[in-house]
Amino acid sequence: MPDRVQSPHPDIERILLTEPQIKARIAELGARISRDYAGRELTLVSVLKGSVIFLGDLMRAITVDCSVDFIGLSSYSGTKSSGVVRLTLDLRESPEGKDILIVEDIVDTGLTIHYLLENLKTRSPRSLEICAFLNKAECRQREVGLKYVGFDIPDEFVVGFGLDHNERFRNLPYVGVMRPNGGK
Repeated sequence: MPDRVQSPHPDIERILLTEPQIKARIAELGARISRDYAGRELTLVSVLKGSVIFLGDLMRAITVDCSVDFIGLSSYSGTKSSGVVRLTLDLRESPEGKDILIVEDIVDTGLTIHYLLENLKTRSPRSLEICAFLNKAECRQREVGLKYVGFDIPDEFVVGFGLDHNERFRNLPYVGVMRPNGGK
């Protein structure tokens, strides 16, 4: 990760991951996923809303045939995880017999992704793996196997590249650390 890079946004303390770093890593992930799923059709399941920007770039970096579905889960209130996971939108298509790759913006406590894994396992996919843009392993309360990880990051509240604070900052092309009272 780069040294402290100043953010042009007043609510962002510093840039943690720059746009070029993100693009390069997504290209690497896309190439690896394409190798791993060669000759198979892949279904990308995007966890709304945070993973949408990551999903868009990742699917353009994947060269195997793939389809996309969306699922909505919620466990956050402001900047803190509530610990209670709610399903807010279910898949449109059945995952039964399909190779499913969950595309998640960030895995921190592991509670949300564990809930989703357990839910999808009951629906008999052929395979079920996770691709997380960001991983905060030091926050983990529930261990989950992440097959693909964009970046391991420290326990700081980050926004940008799809991640938000009260629905703001998703459009930033980088990942930044919020100022202590930013976004108010």
